[in-house]
Amino acid sequence: MAFPSLEAFFVKYPVSLKSRIRFFFYKLFGMQIGSGNRFEKGLFRRAIQIQIGNNNAFTEGYKLWPADEFHSKKRIIIGNGNYFNRGLILDACGTITIGNKNMFGPDIFITDSNHTYGPGLSPTDTPMQVGSVIIGDNCWIGAKVVILKDVILGDNCVVAAGAVVTKSFPAGSIIGGVPAKLIKNIFTIEKVKE
Repeated sequence: MAFPSLEAFFVKYPVSLKSRIRFFFYKLFGMQIGSGNRFEKGLFRRAIQIQIGNNNAFTEGYKLWPADEFHSKKRIIIGNGNYFNRGLILDACGTITIGNKNMFGPDIFITDSNHTYGPGLSPTDTPMQVGSVIIGDNCWIGAKVVILKDVILGDNCVVAAGAVVTKSFPAGSIIGGVPAKLIKNIFTIEKVKE
């Protein structure tokens, strides 16, 4: 009979057990969650406004942050098979929708709203501009990316590390910079003949 390694016993199994406990409490608080998800240590609020599909992985430090007010619909909607590296923040006053099989690098901030301000006014005294963010399927979002209000990223997009995405891009876009600009589109590159 083979015994698990000491590393697996002290590292892997406790993480798996803690993930199952988090999963239980998230469902208890009203979060709609599919099967096969892994949750390391993180934060959430208004669980009833969050919907998560199957087989997603959330590494340490994630924050799922719908607006702290009553809302009858889901504000954060996540598909299946996504990987979220450490330090992810989803800040949703409207709706953030993420498709399937995406990969997110560390320290990513995604928000669907902007603060407003004006001469002689404090941003704390003015209303939020609320919109939405949609990320398609099979996207790769690099480390420290910021995605702002009303952005739609089509399927198979790649966002370079450190980019600030302020506008929408079609499927297959490779983008980077501050603000993010199109570098090239993978669907317009000639296919290599076999």
